[in-house]
Amino acid sequence: MDGYGFLLDLALILLSTKVLGLITRRYHMPQVVGALLAGLIMGPAMLGILKETDFIQATAELGVIVLMFCAGMETDIEELKRSGKASFVIAVLGVIVPLAGGLAVGYFFNRPGVIESDANASLLLQNIFIGIILTATSVSITVETLKEMGKLKTRSGNAILGAAIIDDILGIIALTIVTSMADTSVNVIYVLLKIVAFFIVALIAGYLFYLFYKKWSDPSERGLQRHAIAAFVFCLLMSYAAEHFFGVADITGAFIAGLIMSRTKRAQYVEARFNTLSYLMLSPIFFASIGIKVELPAMTGEIIAFSVILVIVAILTKIIGCGIGAKVCHYKNYQCARIGVGMISRGEVALIVANKGSKLGLLGKSFLGPIVVVVVITTIITPILLKIIFKKGPGPELPLSDSALVDSFDKVI
Repeated sequence: MDGYGFLLDLALILLSTKVLGLITRRYHMPQVVGALLAGLIMGPAMLGILKETDFIQATAELGVIVLMFCAGMETDIEELKRSGKASFVIAVLGVIVPLAGGLAVGYFFNRPGVIESDANASLLLQNIFIGIILTATSVSITVETLKEMGKLKTRSGNAILGAAIIDDILGIIALTIVTSMADTSVNVIYVLLKIVAFFIVALIAGYLFYLFYKKWSDPSERGLQRHAIAAFVFCLLMSYAAEHFFGVADITGAFIAGLIMSRTKRAQYVEARFNTLSYLMLSPIFFASIGIKVELPAMTGEIIAFSVILVIVAILTKIIGCGIGAKVCHYKNYQCARIGVGMISRGEVALIVANKGSKLGLLGKSFLGPIVVVVVITTIITPILLKIIFKKGPGPELPLSDSALVDSFDKVI
């Protein structure tokens, strides 16, 4: 960290995200779009005033953890249970269809005479990996947009949250399988066992914390600061354990911690404190950091064509895959559209996956540029499309009954 330069970086991020957020709101777009544009404009992609630092990276990670913790606290658990099976179907198709689409695009462009690749892995593995990048979903963008619109607790919102969490797990499995083919030190069975172990441990730890927190906080007549601090400690421990011990994304641990907190008496008090923390500093830094990560490389004609087609495939395959999954589970057409659009954003998740593949020889340097383009466009377009798509259809969404959902799932099987 260069002296006190991080203070100037922080000031510039907060100012630019708020100014551009107000501008985008003026044009009836979610403010998160402004925050993303602020990172792009101030970062290496355009003006180069800001660059990624350890401070920005660490604070951004904390920002997305708090964001998903708040999302967990705002989630209707009963509705999440009702949509659980449907979320699984949506997530599976939301992985399979983009994977197939990415593989097809890679097969057409990633070959001698079109785009030369310097990756070490076989062309088949490289093309599969391009598909895996497209399976990623950055739910944080959608969560912030739905919160801003007051639609997070709708049936579509709950389905998106559930599907995105499952999508994350399926993405880890797919990534592990492919990387194990390129790196023999990776054991697929061991990774799968760790994922299962995480959810078992999370269930036990969550239940024990719930009992402790309830007994400790309920006798108080009002919410106290120590209640919020204890909740934050639990959130951070769950996030750390998920990533460090089990190889599951830290935001999954944070989301589960939020779900557990939502059942406590102090949930509303804790949520209010965290929303303030998130709005004041953490969320702006996180969303700006996505734009700051972006560095647009030089583009040839073939690379531009590949980028355009990859963007179109990235958008359509999520809408089609998740939309079909929702339709099969008896969601109405407008809900299918909302769910499909809500899963479009690839965000920082795709960048992380692409970077990992590049190090393992699964992705050539020529393909990093188009991946960045996909990330930028899907990240910016998702909030805009969500705002448009949520204006369509009837007002409040009514949940399906348990029996209706079970019947619909039985038909899928």
